[in-house]
Amino acid sequence: MNRQPALVLSGEALTLEDFADAVFHRRPVVLDPKAIERMESSRRMVERLVLEKQIVYGITTGFGKFSDTVIKCDQSAKLQLNLIRSHACGVGEPLPEEAVRGMMLLRANALAKGFSGIRPAVVQRLVDLLNRGIHPCIPSQGSLGASGDLAPLAHMALPLLGKGEVWYRGERMPSDQALRLAGLSPVQLEAKEGLALINGTQMMTSLAALALVASKRLLLSADIIGAMTLEALGGIPQAFHPLLQKVRGHRGQIVTADNLRSLIRESQLVSRPGQKRVQDAYSLRCMPQVHGASKDAFRYVESVITREMNAATDNPLLFPEEDLVISGGNFHGQPVALAADFLAIALAELANISERRTERLVNPNLSGLPPFLTRRGGLHSGYMILQYVAASLVSENKTLCHPASVDSIPSSANQEDHVSMGAIGARKLQSVVHNVTRVLAIEYLCAAQALEFAGKTPGLGTRIAHRLLRDRVPPLTEDREGTPDIEEAARLIEEGVLVEKVRQAVPLTL
Repeated sequence: MNRQPALVLSGEALTLEDFADAVFHRRPVVLDPKAIERMESSRRMVERLVLEKQIVYGITTGFGKFSDTVIKCDQSAKLQLNLIRSHACGVGEPLPEEAVRGMMLLRANALAKGFSGIRPAVVQRLVDLLNRGIHPCIPSQGSLGASGDLAPLAHMALPLLGKGEVWYRGERMPSDQALRLAGLSPVQLEAKEGLALINGTQMMTSLAALALVASKRLLLSADIIGAMTLEALGGIPQAFHPLLQKVRGHRGQIVTADNLRSLIRESQLVSRPGQKRVQDAYSLRCMPQVHGASKDAFRYVESVITREMNAATDNPLLFPEEDLVISGGNFHGQPVALAADFLAIALAELANISERRTERLVNPNLSGLPPFLTRRGGLHSGYMILQYVAASLVSENKTLCHPASVDSIPSSANQEDHVSMGAIGARKLQSVVHNVTRVLAIEYLCAAQALEFAGKTPGLGTRIAHRLLRDRVPPLTEDREGTPDIEEAARLIEEGVLVEKVRQAVPLTL
């Protein structure tokens, strides 16, 4: 049983750390009593609008191109049910559990703001499913990223009605069966509630938030692994001098140089200018500038996604205190789409420069080390093909980093004539995260192997990173299958173990 204190959803203060706790560690979630009051207030407003037969989009009218079609009061509940059914038409592989949990959490938090006109009981049922581990089966494809992630969110909403399929207790089953097993009953939607559930950016935001959580580990892991390579190649740390960073002034560059200096403190492997060479190649010398730019991009994207995690993103929105219903476009995913594309590019650059460092490690003409880091070259290929794999992933990332946000295609009979493609950008971002992790894992393996030819003591942080890998992956003394080694190194990065262990000895900053 999870004994963490419950995460209180107010719609105002959800952080990336809160998101990770609820998604990965299943921290229980409750609705803020003040949020319930706000939801009740906007709900009363919806009921009044229906009673007064006012023409309000999505409440007493159809949707999209049908916004001018007035719906009778006694058909409003049917309208909401039809909305969920008709929009649940996604295709493709199901989203992973973490992405689904993130969508549920973020949608509940957005509704908790109290501008959507939904009954608190419906939001509570969504929270119930999240807390009990009942996860809707949501196809990953079908969102244009404007009018929100309509198809994915419709699939998320189906189980609230006892429809669709879910994963529960390790099995895929019909939603009504899972609800019975959990002692829950389906809800019946009333006016505005179907629209409130599916008009939003929660799929793309969930995927982007997951990528941000992974990015924190990747950005610091790149510094650690890059420092190992610097030492293995007898690099020149003078390029990391604080005065050099100060006169340019970018925060990411400054903290990266600080990290690198901390990691190689007490190293016997680094050199002075002119000792081996006058200056290093860019992939070593420019780590502060390249890694640092990616850190700066991360901070920008984190600010966008954190705002979006606490945003009201459906349409129309109700403002009871002002007695206003405002129809607009808060569902448009452009802020998230641009941020997802930017983060993908920023992370891909970590892999681009990492692969170049790997090439320097395995190429004897550049390293002065045994070819491909094996003493029996010819009979053994050593790490020759690991560099091929890194090059392949880096090249694949270049295709994935073509921005989705520059594309648009009209929908709903040209009523919705500009869309963000944010969901596509966020899905591509997930693939980039996976690839970057493996490229860094390959450099990690090669750097550790190269350090063992050096015969001298690495720095305070890099020696910990080296020992950590060797606890799981032995040195390469003869050829063996490389995939298990890559995945073991990748797990140390993905699970945060590499960063956590090194941080216990040296300070590392984002």
